[in-house]
Amino acid sequence: MEANKLATEPTPQQRRRGRWKLLAVLAVCASPLLASYFTYYVIKPTSRSNYGTLIDPRAHPVPPMATTTLAQEPLALESLKGKWVMLKVGGSDCAKDCQDQLFTMRQLRTMQGKERERIERVWLITDEAPLETMLLRVNDGTRMLRAPAGTVAKWLPVEQGGDASAHIWLIDPQGNLMMRFPKNPDPARMKKDISKLLKASAVG
Repeated sequence: MEANKLATEPTPQQRRRGRWKLLAVLAVCASPLLASYFTYYVIKPTSRSNYGTLIDPRAHPVPPMATTTLAQEPLALESLKGKWVMLKVGGSDCAKDCQDQLFTMRQLRTMQGKERERIERVWLITDEAPLETMLLRVNDGTRMLRAPAGTVAKWLPVEQGGDASAHIWLIDPQGNLMMRFPKNPDPARMKKDISKLLKASAVG
């Protein structure tokens, strides 16, 4: 019995070989995303001039949030992993600046042509007030989720004195916060940033 047991146990060499095989598989799975970040962040850094502010993706994964649809059905923002997400946050009292952001997000997605299916638009609404019917109609296709205001405020990094609702944000397909666009952004320059990321990445 002891001889049979010894015969079935892997040798140290076999264990090492197994670990290397596992690491190789993980490397293959992660390579598309790593390649996109390497291309965007590292290659030709002197010639790259991104418009949006880059955020360390490792520091800002999507936190657990009790988000729901407008019909009060649970729907986690994390469920959109695998897609690039353009994100807007703010209250349901959507004034001109808010409406301009939603319009910009619609236009940016459309301008990506055949790549637009890789992008989702999300509005995180930070209160429980009802939305105007016209606002719903105009923004058909935008995922509207209600989220706890406190969680949103802690998650989204802004400059001192800044307001997260003043910006459009970009989340990568792994669920990491990646970019913050300026207040009252230039859509043409935003499009360049997003197009470069989509081109560099095979993920999402």
